[in-house]
Amino acid sequence: MVIIFSQCYSLEVCKLENKLEDYQLRFVDEYRQLKERCVKLRKLIAKYDAGKLDFTPKCDADILWQQLEYMDGYLYILEVRAELEGIDLDKYL
Repeated sequence: MVIIFSQCYSLEVCKLENKLEDYQLRFVDEYRQLKERCVKLRKLIAKYDAGKLDFTPKCDADILWQQLEYMDGYLYILEVRAELEGIDLDKYL
């Protein structure tokens, strides 16, 4: 809970320092969360493929790979949109 608050707080500080609009603030936060989830899912799949998971998933690796593919596609769309709207994502990550 504290981590989420501190991330939101730092985005609020970015908003003040860089004059981000509210929708841009939400956009950056959505991008950051999705990127983090992609990293975590990729790690889970790697453990799955290596047989190192500490639980038994109810789905096979193919469905997880497909999910990651769609998430990566959405991440790319957000990156293109950020370029079009002049939002420097590297500043906020």
